[in-house]
Amino acid sequence: MRRIPPLGALRAFEAGARHLSFTRAATELRVTQAAISHQVRQLEDWLGVSLFERRGHALTLTQKGQAYLHELTPAFERLAEATTRLYEAEQGPLRLTVLPSLAACWLLPRLASFREHHASLELQISSAVELWDFLDDRFDVGLRSGLGKWTGLKAELLAPEGLTPVCTPALARRLRAPSDLRKLRLLHDTPKDGWRRWLDAAGVEGVDTTKGFSFNDAGLVLQAARQGEGVALGRLMLAAEDLRTGRLVRPFETVLPNDYGYWLVHPRPLSGRADVAALRAWVLSEARATARSVGLVVGPGATGSPRTRT
Repeated sequence: MRRIPPLGALRAFEAGARHLSFTRAATELRVTQAAISHQVRQLEDWLGVSLFERRGHALTLTQKGQAYLHELTPAFERLAEATTRLYEAEQGPLRLTVLPSLAACWLLPRLASFREHHASLELQISSAVELWDFLDDRFDVGLRSGLGKWTGLKAELLAPEGLTPVCTPALARRLRAPSDLRKLRLLHDTPKDGWRRWLDAAGVEGVDTTKGFSFNDAGLVLQAARQGEGVALGRLMLAAEDLRTGRLVRPFETVLPNDYGYWLVHPRPLSGRADVAALRAWVLSEARATARSVGLVVGPGATGSPRTRT
């Protein structure tokens, strides 16, 4: 017989060691922190070795604990991948969660391209601002904005983001220099200090950035700009389609880099699924083509911080 410890204790240790937190492990496995602690002690007793060093509230791995985690995490990922392949034929639509602004401004205008390349692949798209922590199975893949640091998840940079003024061609004709912005209404995204930072980068003074219309969604800012309500500090990735069609134009060249980029995020075991791989390839191709079209540059390897070309 194989000499294998209780699987529940192994899962508790692997999650606790990966997070270096029994609290986060308990959340992931949907049990109590006391249950995680008990199962880890049970495993240590079964093995006859200490896996963790506990110093007050700090949790670190012993040398043997580190070695054990190095072997266990790939083993659990292989189990998850095997289970995924077993049920893959029974799955329905690929469940995708997307930020509302990214869904409306970037994804939806490109669905025809997706259908052309993957006619048999169905998508179930959910639009929500709230971050999904992937601790449940409501979704398979997420398209999110952030720094790319999501514990236990695979995150791949799709494209960086940059901020620059955008407006209708009619309003652009009234803008000969950035200082002319004082004559027009400013449209604000969240956070509202974006305009101040852009004006500082452009070396402009005397523009009152406390006035104008404010929105809590980047897509609404662009919609207001399309309607001629004022000049928006647009997110280039989201404004790309409007810029391509000429509905909006860029009156100035200065681009304010944004630390947040757009990322494709999913649990690591789903990497081997055919539908996830197909979506990944298409999204990467489309996102990077969009970035190039508006002068944004993806860093080497597409795993680091986003950069912009000004």
